[in-house]
Amino acid sequence: MTLPADTALGALMATLPRPGRVQWLGLRTARDVPMREVGAAEAVAGKGLLGDRYASASGKRGITLIQAEHLPAIAALAGLESVAPATLRRNLVVSGLPLVALKGRRFRIGEAVFEGTGDCDPCSRMEAALGPGGYNAMRGHGGLCARIVSGGRIAVGDLVVPEDAA
Repeated sequence: MTLPADTALGALMATLPRPGRVQWLGLRTARDVPMREVGAAEAVAGKGLLGDRYASASGKRGITLIQAEHLPAIAALAGLESVAPATLRRNLVVSGLPLVALKGRRFRIGEAVFEGTGDCDPCSRMEAALGPGGYNAMRGHGGLCARIVSGGRIAVGDLVVPEDAA
């Protein structure tokens, strides 16, 4: 939900404590193959990340992001000591800002501009990846899908900054 910034609630929703930071970046070349951790990738406007299976697609799911702070919660809810980012099949792990605040907003990572399009709900694969109950362990923690508005290089360590705050 995005509200006008000139309303009290809209102003609160638009205010973030600080920029986020990319902690992990992963690609997968095809369906049913493991994620491959990379240090950087090229985001292609209207498509996806070069080298990722969604690179030739278009639409709302050009890139997927998950909150680093949610990984321990997912692990705890799944009864695990920890969860590796690649297990959750998201392209980016971001720390330091609430991803939900980017839904419906444009934001910059490295050279690229994105727009948060909606929740990245877990899929049934999480049962196999995390064990019985894995799907439910991820509910509410699945992250954000975004479309790529303007392409460019993104890398681990890049800041994640809302466009209106850049």
